[in-house]
Amino acid sequence: MATHPTIPDPRNKDIQVWINGKLYDRDQANISVFDSLVQGGDGVWEGLRVYNGKIFALDEHLERLQNSAHTMAFDNVPSNNEIKEAIFATLEANGMRDETHIRLTLSRGKKVTSYMDPRVNQYGPTLIVLAEWKPPIHDDKEGLQLVTSSIRRNPPQCIDSKIHHNNLINNILAKIEANVAGVDGAVMMDIEGYVSEVNATNIFFVNKGKVLTPYADSCLPGITRSIVIDLCKDNGIPVEEKRISMAEMYSADECFTTGTMGELVPAVEIDQRIIGNGTKGHITERLQELHRQRAETTGEPLPF
Repeated sequence: MATHPTIPDPRNKDIQVWINGKLYDRDQANISVFDSLVQGGDGVWEGLRVYNGKIFALDEHLERLQNSAHTMAFDNVPSNNEIKEAIFATLEANGMRDETHIRLTLSRGKKVTSYMDPRVNQYGPTLIVLAEWKPPIHDDKEGLQLVTSSIRRNPPQCIDSKIHHNNLINNILAKIEANVAGVDGAVMMDIEGYVSEVNATNIFFVNKGKVLTPYADSCLPGITRSIVIDLCKDNGIPVEEKRISMAEMYSADECFTTGTMGELVPAVEIDQRIIGNGTKGHITERLQELHRQRAETTGEPLPF
């Protein structure tokens, strides 16, 4: 643990954070010890990126947020228009129109007493908009090194992966294993031993010119994942969702990960097995270009 924590981008030292209708200085942006996020990780969230004065795939992210909150039986959820106004106000206060990542969080809210029962949540949800200056993670890497994790991804029998919830200990434990191994991330398998996802991203493979990705059963059906599948279909690149075994993973011609924060990043080594020729593949590079083009030319325009 660092004795003197360092903020990666000094521009984030004085950012303003939105909490329930008000902007706070970074050091004053706090929630109650009675909030459900503190009490049990009881919240839902989305990650968003801003490109050239537009928020990419905003409606898709808000739809998933609303669906997750509805599945979790949240009451008095703010409308998408209300959430958009909070996002716009936060970005304007920070002068952010590009190179920005937004962590949008909605908790079940504050409790009247410390207790698991949602009936003690009587204040309504807590909405947090945290926007930071942040380039895509791994933007400077030629390729990721990964390991397989001993932590299995939760199956739908335990918790539906389509709920984008804040209780992320499953994935954090996998990331700890990656850290111990000195690599960038951990591939999580489902309970039957098939590839699910990387601890913080979805995963794709390319074999004999076809793009492959696991079914979204024990992994999050990510927004970027969906966009990549659409890009393949729109540009004549064969794509298929299927079960992918460990042997198929190791023997793939290409591998890349997808996520809002990282965009598309090639993975060149898994469990010390070189993937393909150990460099970014041609199809990965083509999809990176197509994704970047879409991200930089579409989205919700900022009103300021």
